[in-house]
Amino acid sequence: MEATSENRSPGRLFSWIERVGNKVPNPFLLFVYLIVVLMVATAIISALDLAVKNPSNGEIVRVNNLLSVAGIQWILPNIIKNFSSFTPLGSILALVIGAGLAEKVGLLQSLMVKMASRVSRRYASYMVLFIAFFSHISSDAALVVMPPLGALIFLAVGRHPVAGLLAAIAGVASGFTANLLIVTTDVLLSGISTEAAKAVSDTVHVSVIDNWFFMATSVIVLTIVGALLTDKFVEPRLPQWQGNGEKLAALTPLENRGLRAAGIAALLFIAVMALLVVPEHAPLRNPATGAIIPSPFIQGIVPIIILFFFVVAIAYGVVTRQIRRPDDIPQLLVDPMKGMAGFIVMVFPLSQFVAFFNWSNMGKFMAIGLTDMLESAGISGAPAFLGLMFLSAFLCMFIASGSAIWSILAPVFVPMFMLLGFHPAFAQMIFRIADSAVLPLAPMSPFLPLFLAFLQRYQKDAQLGTYYVLIFPYPLVFFISWIALLMVWYLLGLPIGPGVWPKLP
Repeated sequence: MEATSENRSPGRLFSWIERVGNKVPNPFLLFVYLIVVLMVATAIISALDLAVKNPSNGEIVRVNNLLSVAGIQWILPNIIKNFSSFTPLGSILALVIGAGLAEKVGLLQSLMVKMASRVSRRYASYMVLFIAFFSHISSDAALVVMPPLGALIFLAVGRHPVAGLLAAIAGVASGFTANLLIVTTDVLLSGISTEAAKAVSDTVHVSVIDNWFFMATSVIVLTIVGALLTDKFVEPRLPQWQGNGEKLAALTPLENRGLRAAGIAALLFIAVMALLVVPEHAPLRNPATGAIIPSPFIQGIVPIIILFFFVVAIAYGVVTRQIRRPDDIPQLLVDPMKGMAGFIVMVFPLSQFVAFFNWSNMGKFMAIGLTDMLESAGISGAPAFLGLMFLSAFLCMFIASGSAIWSILAPVFVPMFMLLGFHPAFAQMIFRIADSAVLPLAPMSPFLPLFLAFLQRYQKDAQLGTYYVLIFPYPLVFFISWIALLMVWYLLGLPIGPGVWPKLP
């Protein structure tokens, strides 16, 4: 099933984006070319002996020359290690194994039919986006699981699956730091902000809940904005979805029994996990503090999700006789992994580029250099807000880790904001808006090839430019909406978290 080529005019801007994007080489070749450019750039910067000073510890940061003797001696022994130890690769493939088993035994298809009778076609966009925001508790796993689920929900209610896919990507990527619950992002960033605040005051502390009011409200606002954007702009401009005339067949009694078995298995799994997490001295709590965040439970969320998929899929498969003997399980896992071959190929040069970029110190060099430029320009007030926003968004294009970016920016911007009378949690909040909003566009993101692969399931001829023109409205509108919400929040003087206001007391 795929979309037909007939489409409404996307407008000059989006046509230009698609033309430019489609001229970009295949992602595999793109990263090969970027590696060459990076090598030459490190050689030039190293030859000029350029350096910057890290404001957090006074360390002099120089770029390591990838074309030097030391660089070559590092590259050759580490090429295989760079690929095999690339963390997103293992997580993504493992999650695909779990979700793939659920798909092969027919569980996902049966759920789709069941949802078609329960989910309103009119409110499907709101449902997908809200679930996407809620899924942030699973961290990066949400970026793998949620997009195809969004497409399935839209298919279930007779809407365009690509619209559901794009809405889900927007929710999990552009809205990555907007959460109803406290997640690992809050823990990581608040710790960095607290350390940076010590440069001005040892008494100011940023807790994990200091952005909660604003970020929880952001979930509601962005769900509404994203759903309206999907319904009124994105979906009407998609190619007509034909679906080869296929219709969802009614569930058989055997499939209904399978769903009941999967539901019981899911409840039992959740009950067991609750026993391992909820009690005060539960084994999956933090052994030192007894907290849930951080804890072995949060750190092990990906394997827990994989195990959940296996439990419910096997329960369904056994009842529906898709699994008759244990040997059937590995056989069913082969096809999902075949579908990831293109992604694995693209990840090889991507993993090398990320490793080369980190070893060369280019990311730290760029971030500190750009930050120094803003600081030396004497920027303050509203220009400081905008400077932090756009610098964060720019660095997100090149550095995949938000906490790594904030660890570089915080030592400059947190003291700057505090001296202007603003709470460090407010500076942190501004960073989170910019870093999150543009995430689906980041060429260095390990999830970009995966998003493209998801799109190609429904639009076989889709290229990188196609993906960019389809997803571009979401980062743009989310960014503008978030800035507008921030301005309203600031002008009304509302607290951004429990007992925390934009300005210091």
